[in-house]
Amino acid sequence: MLWRRLLLTAALFVAFGLPPAKAQTVDLLLVLCVDASGSIDPEEFRFQREGYAAAIRDPRIVRAMTSGPNRSSALAFVEWGTPGGAMTAINWGRVHDQASADAYAERVLAAPRSPQSYNALGDAINHAMGLIRTAPFRGERAVIDVSGDGPDNRSLVPAPLARDEAVRAGITINALAVVKEGSSVAERGERLVASYQRDVIGGPGAFVVIARDYPDFAQAIFNKMIREVAGEPAIQAAGAAR
Repeated sequence: MLWRRLLLTAALFVAFGLPPAKAQTVDLLLVLCVDASGSIDPEEFRFQREGYAAAIRDPRIVRAMTSGPNRSSALAFVEWGTPGGAMTAINWGRVHDQASADAYAERVLAAPRSPQSYNALGDAINHAMGLIRTAPFRGERAVIDVSGDGPDNRSLVPAPLARDEAVRAGITINALAVVKEGSSVAERGERLVASYQRDVIGGPGAFVVIARDYPDFAQAIFNKMIREVAGEPAIQAAGAAR
């Protein structure tokens, strides 16, 4: 009902610290938090960037981002790793049609890699919350999308504490666990997924998606974003990596 939507939107304005009268309204504020730590080699980094760019410009995701009552969503792109050093690689951009999605995807491909180390995932969540609170848009929903190939182990703000604060503010956190090939893939994958389920994700309907190493990243991030943006079941992405 309309009055419920208005009450929810007002609550999010208060939680995120946004001035209702001064910011344009979008249907979704989505912060993409990407692992750029020392465990990510140049080829893996390329797979990540290309996977996110392909998902952002995919017509089905664009349609989902622009089909709500405000006909638009806003994206921000964060790289994480160093304790206290998560960085906004690409600031907020409003996606309201295919051209604006294509332009943001090109920014994702062109931005330089930030210097990162270790696995401070909690600090990444904390940084993403700050972006949401100070966004130049009002969001009826807010989601932090985290991807990585390791657990939180160096954060100044531990991931469970950052996650709990985000959930209290009405933000949902989802995760993508990248399981690299190796002799202990199954065991390591189970541990990583369990870690993300326990320490990272939170909020209504929060979930973890698994990528079987970086060549599978494009398909995994497509599936993740389509669920986050539209709540649709995972489907085959056009041109997704195998």
